[in-house]
Amino acid sequence: MEPIMHQVWQRIFQRFHRTLNPLRRNHSGCAEHVAAPPSAHSRPYKPTLLVSRLYQPSHLRDVGQDTRLQGEMTCKSQRLMLQAGLIHPSNPGCYYYLPATVRSMEKLVRVIDQEMQAIGGQKLDMPSLCSAELWKTSERWDLMGKELFRLKDRHDVDFCLSPTHEEAVTTLVAHQATLSYRQLPLLLYQITRKFRDEPKPKFGLLRGREFYMKDMYSFDVSEEAAYQTYESVCQAYSRLFARLGLHYVQVQADTGNIGGKLSHEFQLPAQIGEDRLLVCGTCSFSANVETMTSDRMDCPQCKTGTLMESKGIEVGHTFYLGKKYSQVFQATFSNAQNKLSVAEMGCYGLGVTRILAAAIEVLSTEEGIRWPDLLAPYQVCVLPPKKGSKVDEASGLAEELVHMLAERLPRLRGEVVLDDRTQMTIGKRLKDAKRLGYPYVIVVGQAALEEMPRYEVICQQTGETMFLSEDGLYDLLGRVETI
Repeated sequence: MEPIMHQVWQRIFQRFHRTLNPLRRNHSGCAEHVAAPPSAHSRPYKPTLLVSRLYQPSHLRDVGQDTRLQGEMTCKSQRLMLQAGLIHPSNPGCYYYLPATVRSMEKLVRVIDQEMQAIGGQKLDMPSLCSAELWKTSERWDLMGKELFRLKDRHDVDFCLSPTHEEAVTTLVAHQATLSYRQLPLLLYQITRKFRDEPKPKFGLLRGREFYMKDMYSFDVSEEAAYQTYESVCQAYSRLFARLGLHYVQVQADTGNIGGKLSHEFQLPAQIGEDRLLVCGTCSFSANVETMTSDRMDCPQCKTGTLMESKGIEVGHTFYLGKKYSQVFQATFSNAQNKLSVAEMGCYGLGVTRILAAAIEVLSTEEGIRWPDLLAPYQVCVLPPKKGSKVDEASGLAEELVHMLAERLPRLRGEVVLDDRTQMTIGKRLKDAKRLGYPYVIVVGQAALEEMPRYEVICQQTGETMFLSEDGLYDLLGRVETI
């Protein structure tokens, strides 16, 4: 035992000695100065991320045994997210988003920002509290019915908590009197909280009363240019879902109370989905059932294919609005002849929190979460042995491994956690790791103490278990994509 312990601590001390010792000997035996590492004042100190310090993972609960929640468990994603401590119910249709969920959501926002800005989108932030006068001007104050959260201020003036911002953004653009055709297309978007007074909130984050959404609004010089912008956004949505590894269907949809001339939904096929879809087995045609006559099951596009019905979760929606709002609010620009012309508009939504929940719904097993690779809150969890076990001496190697991963693989900085709850068995911690959905779990055990160290690596997305050398481990994790 003692020789093994000596090797372990020798490796650890050698690493820290290289880092901390400001003097070293040259070939002549004389001491030469080595620049000391930057002080805490010149670079931020990032301690090891410990599972015991994370807010929810050490408090996992078995939702199936919680009688208060049993009646609410209507879908897999809701049960898994509650069980893993990712969300906590506040009131009907509203949830606390706990730290791991916020990390995942921030990653999704970064992916969305990349795709929207790649097609010319400019990010802004509009008030959630909107004047009723704007909605009355567009004639949607009454049209929206009870879904609209309405309130009065102390002066008895009507306002609403906006579920969408067509009126607000069009008014904003209308106030820019000097807008030129050379500045179009103009694509403005935001990612913010939205509110909808759902009559029966359910399915966790899939159908709530308060949620996060990306909404983009486009302004173009002509109908032809507006259709080109519309297609550009649809392609960006396709790239987004491809990057997330989510199979989607783009279907013809009803314009509803948003209005306009053209609409498509982006749906993730799922049994829990509330939308009924018709998809042709012969051509690319697909539509929401609500856009089709009830007795028609032959494909209107190819004429020969049969439409098959399935269910889906709507995660995105696009609309070509024409001049529905720009005419009302006088959102104009100076055309090439220096005359005022009314802009052609489109609007495009993505359900941010709904994408998170829908991805968990379609990718996960009943036992544990599987995230889209880019969106996992943390990419790697390292498990040292149980305290007092026969291989307890490997605990130091586990912490060293966390530091070395951050040094050798800069993309993983902030993405590796150490499950320091060594009073628990490896089996219990592995179960927790599966529930939380770390893509890679590394068990540091007896094999790590050998002369040629090996690490047990569990790839949770595939269920595969491998024993890798240090080089093999770095090679595998070096291919992990982060955002």
